[in-house]
Amino acid sequence: MSRSGTFQNTMAGYRAFLPNPLPPNPLFNLGSDLQLLLSEADRALGALNVVVTVLPSPDLLVGLFIQKEALLSSQIEGTQSSLVDVLGASEEHIPTADVGEVINYVKAMRHGLKRLKKDDFPMSLRLLREIHGVLMQQVRGGATHLTPGEFRTMQNWIGGTNPNNARFVPPPPAEMQLALNSFECYLHEGDDLPPLIRCALIHYQFETIHPFNDGNGRVGRLLITLYLVWKGILDEPMLYLSAYLKTHQQEYYDRLTQVRTDGNYEAWTRFFLEGVRDVSEMVLETTKRIQALERADSDRLVAAGEGSHGLTLLRSLMKQPVVMANDVASLIDVSYNKANALLANCERLGIVRQINQGRRNRRFMYQAYVDILAEGTELG
Repeated sequence: MSRSGTFQNTMAGYRAFLPNPLPPNPLFNLGSDLQLLLSEADRALGALNVVVTVLPSPDLLVGLFIQKEALLSSQIEGTQSSLVDVLGASEEHIPTADVGEVINYVKAMRHGLKRLKKDDFPMSLRLLREIHGVLMQQVRGGATHLTPGEFRTMQNWIGGTNPNNARFVPPPPAEMQLALNSFECYLHEGDDLPPLIRCALIHYQFETIHPFNDGNGRVGRLLITLYLVWKGILDEPMLYLSAYLKTHQQEYYDRLTQVRTDGNYEAWTRFFLEGVRDVSEMVLETTKRIQALERADSDRLVAAGEGSHGLTLLRSLMKQPVVMANDVASLIDVSYNKANALLANCERLGIVRQINQGRRNRRFMYQAYVDILAEGTELG
């Protein structure tokens, strides 16, 4: 038995972990190093909230940052998609199952945000089931064992081929339900721990309970963003924390394991706070670079005589960086011929480039913009 729970032999012969309810007991040790990290992470998140207020169209960047988080979180689970794949997909025609998973993640994030912000719905087990239902729609051929929106009724495990040789076995269904009830209570209880530390503990506890047949990692990472928005720590979901978790993927898993085996909540929380701080600073830097790119390309378009239509196209490309001529015609309300001519001029200026072969159904990408956004999402 550790501070975080008990490894218990089951009737079926395997050992499963039964987590203790939050908060940790003995109490969480908020030493000087964690206090400093917490202060740095809080300041970095505060700067993100400020930058949202000065962006001319924050919804453009927020939407793309949600897509980036969706891609990175899905890549952690082994999804083989690039940002260009995702940006070039439409919801009506999803080219691959992997891209479909990423698009479902975006939909799940938006569903959760709508429920929390517009519907004033509380963070709850019901909301997590709703989010899971959106996330797991028509994934991997619609396999029935995925049970979208339903908590599991059978034992699951992580690693290995069965619970006996698994790397980790979460609580069996009956104990899982008890743990979930305690988890929901903690979401709404007050204690003396700062919200960012509570968020770290909540993510750990959800991943340890592992209440769904599939998709637990992605729901757990969605929970981070949604919890911070719900608590008013983040004004907009600009924090793509999965960038840090993907870069330090083995340590991510090791720190979660260390809580279960040794009760070391503090080491996991230190790792989590470092991620919040580092990614917040990364988002700020990315935002500054995108603003500088927009100013430079706006000047080039005006100098080339493309005035209002060119600037409108540039704003549209920041929302939809992969386009065809008919998209441009619709986005900026011009004729197809004018859209073609405008794209040709942008191609000459090096703002867009054609990303497929041939002269029919040509697709163009806002290259420098996508290059900035794609940093950290490369496969390999």
